[in-house]
Amino acid sequence: MNWQSILSSSIGRKVVMAVSGLALFGFVIIHMLGNLLIFAGPAALNGYAEKLESLGEILWVARIGLMVMVVLHIWSGLCLARENRQARPLGYLGKKNTRTTFAATTMAISGLLVLAYIIFHLLHFTFRVTHPQISHLLDADGRRDVYTLVVLSFHELPIALAYFVSMILLSLHLSHGFSSALQTLGIANESSLHGYEKMGRLIAAVIFLGYSSIPTACWLGIIKASH
Repeated sequence: MNWQSILSSSIGRKVVMAVSGLALFGFVIIHMLGNLLIFAGPAALNGYAEKLESLGEILWVARIGLMVMVVLHIWSGLCLARENRQARPLGYLGKKNTRTTFAATTMAISGLLVLAYIIFHLLHFTFRVTHPQISHLLDADGRRDVYTLVVLSFHELPIALAYFVSMILLSLHLSHGFSSALQTLGIANESSLHGYEKMGRLIAAVIFLGYSSIPTACWLGIIKASH
């Protein structure tokens, strides 16, 4: 397989963006299910975090793999956006989008804004450099107290709002990206595309509700800090 020829072609880059997008889509769902353990209490979430960290090198291999997917997704997306601009440098006079949506036309901007939040999210919850006063707490069993970190973080309105807005942008991005990726890979055709578009919007809505329920519950005091 000649990767250079694949990555240098427009079709190849579309496939790279589709495959990397679906891989990240799957991670978003798995990550959400893990995060929702916060509703089961400190022991559940901290125990889950401890098991992940106990994976050691395997966890870092997974993290590096995810970062590679992110880089490939962004790179292929930027390349395709540039090619589209070059193909119509003067734009279309009186252009009408007969089968497009707000999510489709804002894929680039929503993706870049989500990337900015991902960087902050990693610095905050994974590398624990943005809030050292609460990021190194331990629970009663001597485990990293992820539960309290999350709750206290979302008690800060700017962080809660940033997370909430980012989930809107992420869901918007996923609602179009899902069906678009399946169409690129030939899984969705003209007859089935509309159904996959509905499925993508439904899954994106569930993802938004799942993720946004956490800062909402923390801010309203439904979930309380253990410290």
